[in-house]
Parts: sequence; structure tokens; C-alpha cells
Amino acid sequence: MTTFNLRQLRLRSGEQFQDTVEVEIEPLVLGGQEYAAVPPTIPAELTVSRASSGTIFDLAFRVRLEGPCFRCLTDTALELSIRAREYQATSPGEDDDLRSPYVHDDVLELSAWAHDALALELPDKILHDPDCAGLCPVCGKDLNVEPHAHDEVRSDPRWAALESLRDSTTG
Repeated sequence: MTTFNLRQLRLRSGEQFQDTVEVEIEPLVLGGQEYAAVPPTIPAELTVSRASSGTIFDLAFRVRLEGPCFRCLTDTALELSIRAREYQATSPGEDDDLRSPYVHDDVLELSAWAHDALALELPDKILHDPDCAGLCPVCGKDLNVEPHAHDEVRSDPRWAALESLRDSTTG
């Protein structure tokens, strides 16, 4: 896990620190599938700005995420540009909105912040192609490689009681 020690910065109000830091990004698990950053450690631009009421943190990075397509499970890569901002008040008191969840004891948790920022920027479904046909629900074959249809649709025997009930009420 990558962290940044904020004690080394002695910023006064109006001052800014900017540097490129190497951030380790933990894999994300979505729908039971793992999506990993390749490479797992990436360069990120960290900017820390001191204001009169607190500190503003900015993080920007590009990441390549690899894992399976949501529909057909083909290996898929997704390139994303991430920009995230956090604020930590000098005296947040009991107000959680004035406190960053990534700052603890003058340490900024860069890996956790980058991981969460990446998760927020992901599309609804990670697809290798927007027109992905997916897997056949009957036989499981990849419909992108072998498009086909099944002539007879066998019903699941577990639904037989409900089907007979439906037939008796509609007939």
C-alpha cells in the first residue's frame, strides 16, 4: 500500500506542493471477477495545496485495467484517465464532510484513494466491444465467435409447478 507522509510538507496558506509519485493499485473485484491495473504500480501526479481553512489534495493518473468482458469473459483492457480531489479541514470537528477518509495521523493513503477513484470512474459494464453478443444462455458458447440459436427451448423442470398454475389460470 502506497502512502505519503504529510509531515514532510511544511506548507503555509497559499503554498502548493506538486510531485510525481509511484502508486500501487490493488485489483478491483466486480461481479466476482478480478480486474487488475497493469502495471500494478503507476506514476501519478500528486498536488497538495494549503488553504487558510484546510488542505486540498489532487491526484491524477492514467491506468490500464485488465480483466474479463462482462458478457463473454474474453480478456479485456480498459484505459482510463483519473482525476480525484479531496479536502481535509484544519479543524474538522465532528463534521465528516470536512474530513478526508484517506488522511490519518498526517499520512495520505494514496493506494486506497487511487483504488476508490478508479472504481468511481468505471463504466457500468466492462466490455471488450460495445456490440459484444455474450454467451449463449443454453449451451454457453461465445456468440461472438459462433452466432447460433437453439430450435427447441427446454424449460427448467423446477418451474413445472408454476407453468401448470399459469396454464390453469389462463386456459
